[in-house]
Amino acid sequence: MEQNSHHRDCLLVQIREAYGRVVYTYTTHLKMMNCLVKKNSVIKHCQIILSAISTGGFIGAIVTNEIALTIIGGLFSTALLAINLFFKDFNLLEEIKQHRTVADELWMIREDYITLLTDFSVLSTFEIMEQRNKLQSRVFEVYKVSPKTNSKSYAQAQKALKSEEEQFFAPEELDKMLPSHLRIYENSRY
Repeated sequence: MEQNSHHRDCLLVQIREAYGRVVYTYTTHLKMMNCLVKKNSVIKHCQIILSAISTGGFIGAIVTNEIALTIIGGLFSTALLAINLFFKDFNLLEEIKQHRTVADELWMIREDYITLLTDFSVLSTFEIMEQRNKLQSRVFEVYKVSPKTNSKSYAQAQKALKSEEEQFFAPEELDKMLPSHLRIYENSRY
């Protein structure tokens, strides 16, 4: 009996660690996606501004016959061309979509790990191992096709999880989100 208890303890540790890795990866992909969204927005705004200035410069040069406006329009047009050429092979929207897809898949796996941890005490060792193996296979399939993240997004995820407890709620916070009849801390002596 003691050997079985030790094995269950080891399974619990393994499953908790796997859950932690999934939460980190999930959060890292969300942070990476947010960085790419910001980058895409900055690029698009720069393109719009440079396009407007260069077009305005050329239109102004035609109307006023000022050579300075032609030069300004040409410089901004060249800057716009440089930005467009530099980013022509980048498909940020597709990369954003890939990170979103991975995060969505990892979210469901994360929830299944929480369910397994919740049900741990009522499941047989065999059932626990079976569910663990299925979850490991699902995680592997997601990781095989997931886009790479970078150290900046990992650091942001680490800060969000360790300092800001981004993926977690205090019991009182959860109570405030639930209808009054489902609240634990407000309706009892806990």
